Parts: sequence; structure tokens; C-alpha cells
Amino acid sequence: MKRINTSAISGMQELLPDAQIVFNTIKNQIAKMYHLHGYQYIETPIIDRTEILLAKAGGDTEKQIYKVVKTAETADDADQALRFDHTVPLARYVVEHESELTFPFKVTQIGRNFRGERSQKGRFREFYQLDVDVIGRNTLSIAYDADVVETAYAALKTFIKPKMVIRISNRKILSGFLEALALSDQTKDVFDIIDHAEKVPLEKTKGALEDLDISEDKIEKILQFVQINGPRNSSILALKALNLENPQFEQGIKELDLVLNLLEQRGLGESVIADMLIIRGLDYYTGTVFETILPDYKQIGSICSGGRYENLASNYTDQSFPGVGISIGLSRLFYVLQSNNLLDNFQSAPIDYVLIPLSEAEYAFAGQVAEDLRSKNHSVDIMYSDKKLGDKMKYAGKIAKYVGVIGEKEVEDRKIEFKNLINGQKENINFY
Repeated sequence: MKRINTSAISGMQELLPDAQIVFNTIKNQIAKMYHLHGYQYIETPIIDRTEILLAKAGGDTEKQIYKVVKTAETADDADQALRFDHTVPLARYVVEHESELTFPFKVTQIGRNFRGERSQKGRFREFYQLDVDVIGRNTLSIAYDADVVETAYAALKTFIKPKMVIRISNRKILSGFLEALALSDQTKDVFDIIDHAEKVPLEKTKGALEDLDISEDKIEKILQFVQINGPRNSSILALKALNLENPQFEQGIKELDLVLNLLEQRGLGESVIADMLIIRGLDYYTGTVFETILPDYKQIGSICSGGRYENLASNYTDQSFPGVGISIGLSRLFYVLQSNNLLDNFQSAPIDYVLIPLSEAEYAFAGQVAEDLRSKNHSVDIMYSDKKLGDKMKYAGKIAKYVGVIGEKEVEDRKIEFKNLINGQKENINFY
């Protein structure tokens, strides 16, 4: 009989118990920080109608979504898919419940999303995203663009030691820039070239632009543009030095300056830069866009990204619900931290205590001790086994922080010596 392949599908993250507890600890720390910044938690369904999910997606998203296939279909579930992010389902949620929500609506979502892109190191097809978004009704202050960035940064700083850099741009700047150069008809092609400019030599970017039959003087302008990055003052001056008169371009610069200034005031100045290479691939972004990288681990890509979207709900309603959001890709982030031994400060033992009764005569007392410890919010495992004591201790050493052996004397004295399996220290605890 042919054996069934039991390996996980490529691009799916599976963790052992000790790693899973660290993953959950980080997830909970992020969630706590989101809550401290005033964001309310909601959940949306993992499965939604395909037309909802793809209403504003664009790009390669349609090729990457996972369709839900059912053997018996009804009219309602004939065309469904797994969500690929939290933002699109949030737009539907806001439209559905807008009469019951208070605006601006500060919201957080935490859960798995799915995208069928080519799996590679640090990129997954099933992945955890932890989002914060602010949704307005008709208008939404640009200050919230800075608020979501500050919130995500504060969450990341609770456990990330390597240097982080948040790269910020504004889609209005790029759209206005191309409009001023009379290249609006080639926006998508130029966007794609700029989006890949960081990964190739400048000469290759120039060659790609020449292939579009763009004039030499405009190509020079574009090459100047893609090289603008750095602190607020120098970047804003460099953008203005392009000497382009376009309302959208000028509005984008104004918004970028304001967001960067607010983040500087909140103490993030050294961790935030303007960068015209940041575009974000999803078509629903209309203003501020941002990506976060670990400069020492650039090969992993962005670990936290997002932006502003003015019209995301326009396919579902005539009302206006502008929003801005940012998402931490925890699966990717955990991978890079784990791969580079940057999680040593986390306690990873899945269980607090393992109790080892030496015979059936000690089972009852072991059960009483376990209940006492559990009542104090400790996790406890009792090892019922005929194995040798050495094997039992090895078992405890793999999953627990503390181990206690229970024999006749321990039952008689109602006292157990617990060994700390991390530092070797011992402590006696009475159980009356």
C-alpha cells in the first residue's frame, strides 16, 4: 500500500510546541500594544465572496487567491475564496455595520490569511497578519496615518532588538509626478519599473524606461525621483527641487511632510525615512504608503506595511469611508527572528510543571498537587509511565520549566522539591 505524503504543503508554517509558545507570546504582546493605543478587536470570516475580495485587488492577486471548491454548491456559495488580507473584508464589514459603529473607527484584526504566491524563504502561502486600521466617515485626518505607524512601531519594539527602518512615501506624489511628465497613460508600466528599481542596477532601470519610448529628459527626471530617500527635510527639499507644477504632486508632498513631522515629534525620527521607491502593489492605496524593514536582514523584505485608501468601500456603497492601516506579517517576522537566533530572550517551555509520580500509589497526590498549581494559573502535566526515571526526566526537560518527582516521602511530607530546568536551581513547595 502506497504511503500518503505527510509533509506540509510548501509555504505553510508549522511550528513545534516550544516555538509555538514563543510565536503566541509575540502575537499576544502585539495585540496588547494595539489595545493600549485604543484599537478595538474584531474578526471577519476567512471565507468571503470572490467578487468582494477582488473588487479592488488588481495586479496578480486574482491569480494568487485560493478558491473554495465544494462538491455540492448552492447559488450563495458557488464563488467563494479565502481572504488574502484583512483590509478588503474590513471594508465590507464597515459597510455592513456602519449604523452601529462609531467613527473614526479604530480597529484591529489578528488572524490567518492566504495567498498562493511562490513559496520561498520567509514568504508563506498561509500567514498570520496583525492589522490596525482607522476608518472615517467622509473624512479622516492625515494624523491617523502617523498614528497607525506609531502603533505598529511600538508593538514591534516590544520584542525586536535589531534596528528597524520605516520607509514612507505617498501615492499622490508618484501619480502627480507622472501626470506632470505627461506619462499618465503609462502609469502602470512605470509603476512596475519603479517597484523593481531597488533590486536592479540603475542602468537596467534606465533601459526599461527607454523600452517604453520615454524621452531622455523625462527618464532623467524619473531616475532623479527614484533616488530620493532619507530624512524628512532633505527628501522634501529634493522633491520640491524637481520643479514640477502639479496639484496632486504638491498635495502628496504636503501630506508626506506632515506625516514625517508627526512621527519625528513622537520620537521616531531616527527610524523613519522618506523613500520614493515605496509604492505598494495593491491598487486600493491612494495616499501615504509605508514599509518596514530590518536593514541587517533586507533579504526578508518588508515585515510591516500598509497605507491610506480613500475609496476601498466604493464598490459596496455610495458612502465615503476613507481609511488608513498597517499590518505586521508575523509569520515572516517570526521566521527571520528564529532563523537568526534573535528569540533567546523568550521563555519557550510549553509547560510550567511536570510531575513524575514514581508509582500508582502516588497518582492521587500528584493529581491534588496538579489541581493546586492549576488553581494558581500554572500549566501542569502528570507523567503516567513505567519508563525509567532518567527517561522521564528527559521528557520533562524537553517541555517544562520545572519538574518534581513524587515518591512515598513526598506524599508523607506533602512537600515536593522542584528543579528549575533552565537554571538548575531547586525549591521546596508545601502542599497542605
